[in-house]
Amino acid sequence: MKNLFYNIKGDAFGGITAGIVALPLALAFGVSSGLGPEAGLYGAIFISFFAALFGGTATQISGPTAPMTAVSMVVIAGIVAANDGSVEKALPAILTVFLLAGLIQIGLGILGVGKYIRYIPYPVVSGFMTAIGVIILLTQILPTIGYYPKEDEAFVAKFKPQAEEVILENILKEEAGEGILVLENFKETINRAKLITPEQILIESQTLAASEASGTIGALKVLPRALKNINWLELLLALGTILIIYGFKRITTAIPSTLVALVVMSGIAYGFKLGYRPISEIPGGIPIPRLEMFTSFSLASISPYIFTALTLALLGAIDSLLTSVVADNMTKTKHKPNKELIGQGIGNSIGAVFGGIPGAGATIRTVVNINAGGKTRLSGMIAGIMLLLIMLVLAPVASKIPAAVLAGILITVGIGVMDYKGLKAIPSLPKDIKLGPLKLSSEVLIMLVVLLLSTFWDLIYAVGIGLVIASLMFMKKIGDLTAERSDVKSLKEEAWDDESDFPEQLKEEVFIKHLKGPLFFGSTSDFQALSEQIPKTAKTVILRLGRMQYMDQSGLYAMEDMLQELKKNDVEVLFVGLLEQPRYMMERIDIIPDFIPNEHVFEDFKTCLNWVKNNVEDVV
Repeated sequence: MKNLFYNIKGDAFGGITAGIVALPLALAFGVSSGLGPEAGLYGAIFISFFAALFGGTATQISGPTAPMTAVSMVVIAGIVAANDGSVEKALPAILTVFLLAGLIQIGLGILGVGKYIRYIPYPVVSGFMTAIGVIILLTQILPTIGYYPKEDEAFVAKFKPQAEEVILENILKEEAGEGILVLENFKETINRAKLITPEQILIESQTLAASEASGTIGALKVLPRALKNINWLELLLALGTILIIYGFKRITTAIPSTLVALVVMSGIAYGFKLGYRPISEIPGGIPIPRLEMFTSFSLASISPYIFTALTLALLGAIDSLLTSVVADNMTKTKHKPNKELIGQGIGNSIGAVFGGIPGAGATIRTVVNINAGGKTRLSGMIAGIMLLLIMLVLAPVASKIPAAVLAGILITVGIGVMDYKGLKAIPSLPKDIKLGPLKLSSEVLIMLVVLLLSTFWDLIYAVGIGLVIASLMFMKKIGDLTAERSDVKSLKEEAWDDESDFPEQLKEEVFIKHLKGPLFFGSTSDFQALSEQIPKTAKTVILRLGRMQYMDQSGLYAMEDMLQELKKNDVEVLFVGLLEQPRYMMERIDIIPDFIPNEHVFEDFKTCLNWVKNNVEDVV
């Protein structure tokens, strides 16, 4: 306990400052996710406290972040759409997915996966982070200009026929579930259809309209209509927020400009009684566990999202550990990656139980904490407690915040989260691949693929595809590079020093080949040409393998094919200097002793030479 409280003053100031910085972002991310501002606050409170308590980075401040919210938004929209557009009905399944993501993070930490996160290629991370920024910008255009598709009566009316079709389809499904044969008892369907109210059709139409306008493609689809229906007050509130956030930073960074913008613009809107749209009401009181996620648990409702939960877990791990590296650089300390994953997993799991959206280590909040004096895990715990106190005391006040102000805050988050370093490097990266007539940089290609697929298709699959492409290109590059340095090609052999006294009269009967470097998939095509360069006069081939350190399965079968070809031509093969790993591989498929008897495997060239002198005859 002494170690925890030795910097109590600095930790308290750091935690309070970080909590204040986190407040507007937590509210904004909660609204953006679709679960409301309280979900962002609950996530910030519990993740910050428990990730700090159990994590492996002393100064880390955790909570909802832009990448985690962007993926959560997709999860929430998908589950809500599958539950007739009802957030309340979908909530147990949503929170179960978030809980599963937290538990996976704990598992990753226990399994020691933390140390491998650093191997994710930079172009994949760069493309993903830029896509997150683009997604936030595109999805916040509509609330910034005050356009809400569900409230556009003319737009909603277009979906009335489709809404009636969906409702009728649901009736037919109910009847099928009850064992009613519709064609034999169509009167029952008609009777149930008569009970449908205009309000039900309107609600379903609004759900379909909101679904049509969701995501980046949906936002772009309805943008022309939205621009004809701009709410100028909402737009001015959002623009004012953006201007204060960027402008106040030029005056001082001692006070968070995001908080200043939130207070000033909300004060103007509320004080002058402007007819603005407030965020949804934030419930006061102590957060309570959402136990319905356990009581109404259904594996079928979350099974389509298990892969998504894994993606959330991995994304949170990457996000957190990157921030941990930043914290290490600032504090000259070293974080414990696996312990950090366990802490983040516990925070996300507990946050999900209380209805919070998932989060990760937040770079800006962590930097603020360190600069304000935070040095121990106590600072992150204080940040969580600070947010809880703010919610308990100021929930009624926070409920008056204009939705456009939070949209303005998110616009600046979207601009800030993009990887400008990676974007600026695009012109200068070497163009190392050819696609038809075009020469491109492989790293730029990976970044653009991840960026475009994440923005306009699916964040989860985009990262997976990016990793596959990056891995294939890496293997190709390493294969080419190693093949260049590995002498398994059909080149003229240069004698090694210990071959200087090789009998001159046997040089036509014995062919010596040196293999230098690994024999693997990148060099097999050159190796397969080896049999073609053997002189027809040679009846014995000496393969010098002392510098062939490694052989993969591709190399193994290439070796087997070559030995089969030589055996068919009655050519005897001798191995010299065979190393442990290649020998193990060849023994597994019986190359040794079926093709190469143990007595034809020599430790050194001198022993091999003695065998040659005694067993190979000079054919004149």
